[in-house]
Amino acid sequence: QLTESGGGLVQAGGSLRLSCAASRRPFSRYAMAWFRQGPGKEREFVAAISKSGDSTYYRDSVKGRFTISRDGAENSVYLQMNSLLPDDTAVYYCAADPLVGAASAQTQGWGSAWGHGTLVIVSS
Repeated sequence: QLTESGGGLVQAGGSLRLSCAASRRPFSRYAMAWFRQGPGKEREFVAAISKSGDSTYYRDSVKGRFTISRDGAENSVYLQMNSLLPDDTAVYYCAADPLVGAASAQTQGWGSAWGHGTLVIVSS
C-alpha cells in the first residue's frame, strides 16, 4: 500500500514536497516513481528512482526543478518540487514496481502498486 501526502495550493514559483509512505517490505526491492494527471490530460511520468537510490530519471519539463529521493529507514519516497508552474497542477501519484527498473518507468504498464494520489494546484 502506498499513501501520498503533501499536496496543496501554492503560487507559481513556490515549492512543495510530496511524500509517499510504503507499507510493503522490504522497501528496497521496489523501484519507485511519481506520475501525475492534470485536468483533462492523460496520466504522465514525472520522476523515478532506482531501488538503491543511485539513479534518478525525470521528464524533461521538470528537470532542474523537481528532485526525487527515497529513505529506506522511513520506507518513503519524496518529490521536492521547486519553481512550480501552473502547468504542474495535477493529481500526483506514487507507484512502485519490484520487477521493472526505474529506467523503464515511462513505459506502458509500469507499476504494480499505486497510491490514491495527492492534489497539487499551482495558481498563477
